[in-house]
Amino acid sequence: MLKKNLQMKQSDLLQISESYGAPTYVYDADLISDQYKRLCSAFAEVEELRLHYAVKANSNLSILKLFNHLGAGLDTVSIQEVQLGIRAGVDPKKIIFTPNGVSIEELEEAVKLGVQINIDNLSILEQFGQKYPDIPVCVRINPHVMAGGNSKISVGHIDSKFGISIHQIPHVLRIVELTDMTINGIHMHTGSDILDIDVFLYATEILFDTAKHFKQLEFLDFGSGFKVSYTQGDIETDIEELGQKLSKRFNDFVQEYGRKLTLAFEPGKFLVSKAGYFLAKVNVVKQTTSTVFASVDSGFNHLIRPMLYGSHHNIENLSNPNGKERYYSVVGYICETDTFGSNRRISEITEGDILVFHNAGAYCFSMASNYNSRFRPAEILWYEGKAHLIRERESFEDLIRLQKEISF
Repeated sequence: MLKKNLQMKQSDLLQISESYGAPTYVYDADLISDQYKRLCSAFAEVEELRLHYAVKANSNLSILKLFNHLGAGLDTVSIQEVQLGIRAGVDPKKIIFTPNGVSIEELEEAVKLGVQINIDNLSILEQFGQKYPDIPVCVRINPHVMAGGNSKISVGHIDSKFGISIHQIPHVLRIVELTDMTINGIHMHTGSDILDIDVFLYATEILFDTAKHFKQLEFLDFGSGFKVSYTQGDIETDIEELGQKLSKRFNDFVQEYGRKLTLAFEPGKFLVSKAGYFLAKVNVVKQTTSTVFASVDSGFNHLIRPMLYGSHHNIENLSNPNGKERYYSVVGYICETDTFGSNRRISEITEGDILVFHNAGAYCFSMASNYNSRFRPAEILWYEGKAHLIRERESFEDLIRLQKEISF
């Protein structure tokens, strides 16, 4: 259920569905702010802390402006995300560009925009060092440690395409020596859904050991991947415990290193997941010999995570919250298998009811598409007790705007 102490109520979500229609994404700015402040508080013992919001989680301009207002920087993975961040008013110096598999030309575009470059392969590192030896860069390493529990979203394993292997550090040092380039940051990311803090801390020791090879560092970036809870009783990363343990170890390392360093993180899901709600209307309730389907006016074109990652999103019936619970399989209207949840206990559903999907703030709209030529939904930001439209629902004109018709 929606928490009773939050400003946003179930009735507010219903009103939004009536005013703006469905399907619609809704984000609670207060919850986003609370998560950001919680993370800052957990690392309050660190003198220099920098939080880069991972834009790929939710790239709406108003969300980026909110994080800029809170004082956050941005973690970007494409030149387009860099441009969005600058458009949102973020200082380029507070934007880190951490792409994977891009050309040297895209990195050169980022250089022109004045953002921090983060390089994750030896070939591009050498090319960049030869062309731009005076521009400091960060190096992304792969520690070959998986602190997350979901193999589909872990990126620290030895066969991952992300990062430079820790076993290749001698090659990095050789490139630095030959090009006389400056490495000002070391970065790692073990993947999402960090379950074991001690395993994560073990990976940080690899980062600390690597950092000792570079004498002009300004920051150490520990990635993110903090797990959030999706169901009642679900475990999540203990941010306070992590903050206490890592802060002490980081401060000790700074003393050992002999130079002031910034501790950086790049959280995405942790900051916005719980703040998001996805509203969908029930088109059809279909009874078969074994299953009752509730088919909504959406599909994996709007919310693909359950089908792509097997992720769980709690589903409630906003229109009948206190009704007798029955078992439903909630499915979409796409001409593919697009099951949001199988055999879920939900208050009795009738056609026209509005369902709400929880934890829809991260990697939901940002992964939406026009598959089956469906329109992408509207987005709403709930801010200071009011609903603000931050993205209009697409129209047929949007669908064909960039197409060029030929005559036959």
